[in-house]
Amino acid sequence: MTNQLFESALGIKAPWYVQGVDFDTAKRQLTIAVDFVAGSRFGYPGLAGEHAVHDTQIKRLRHLNFFQHECYLEVRVPRVRLPDGSVRLVEPEWVGQLDGFTLLFEALVLMLAQQMPFAAVARIVNLSWHRVHAICSRYVELALASANLSDVSSVAIDETSYRRGHEYLTLVADMQARRVVFVTHGRDAKTIESFAAYLGKHHGTPEQVTSVSIDMSPAFVKGVGEHLPNARVTFDKFHIVAHASKALDTVRRQQQKADPELKGMRWTLLKDANKLNLAQLTDLEALLRQYTTKRTARAWLYR
Repeated sequence: MTNQLFESALGIKAPWYVQGVDFDTAKRQLTIAVDFVAGSRFGYPGLAGEHAVHDTQIKRLRHLNFFQHECYLEVRVPRVRLPDGSVRLVEPEWVGQLDGFTLLFEALVLMLAQQMPFAAVARIVNLSWHRVHAICSRYVELALASANLSDVSSVAIDETSYRRGHEYLTLVADMQARRVVFVTHGRDAKTIESFAAYLGKHHGTPEQVTSVSIDMSPAFVKGVGEHLPNARVTFDKFHIVAHASKALDTVRRQQQKADPELKGMRWTLLKDANKLNLAQLTDLEALLRQYTTKRTARAWLYR
């Protein structure tokens, strides 16, 4: 009855069955032995029919915890002899992508990794950081290998720093699908070249990209011009406003030397008008009434 209960809980179906269950009180670990019915035959991917078992291997797989205790499956996995005489391992469908885990355990790691750093995931599931990283990397590799970018036509390209600002990554996002489709190290024109090559490897072409949103980086402008020939460039609003604000503040600094009224008005000029308090708004309106004589007022209007 106990074995049948665990078969139902694990979702194990014939020819697989639970042979036995053991709980190690010292290690606080549950081990479930899984076997297959004697005389079973197994299919092999890419070949028709079912094949006789040649021999077996024992695999120990980390599974989801049983309450607060770690749970492991010890599975007798068959190796079958194929018509050409070769012998191949046939793993159950619930074995994970990495050796030593079930699919459900890997799914748990992936779910946690979406919400927290690898170090936190490692603490929760009692694995090393490197094993957590290996699981996530494997699924990223699988996703990238199957990526189809044939319908990507409008992209946004931006950079971000890591390692306390000493290293940079360039990210490319599909603006229509709202998802990141490419990431690479660096922030120079070669990053755009790498993206163009990546498109070619995933059912796309550089020519299909007709719209690109970037900051005002000369490297990005150069890269888009050289490697995305049909792309129309749009500078993103955030960077345009940032440049305009910098120019406005430069004018204010120059003018305040001769115009004491401008002192203390930095944030009044740089903040959105709808976020100003009454005193700041009054000062701004007074300044703008003098736009014909004050360069700072004209600079604010241009921005």
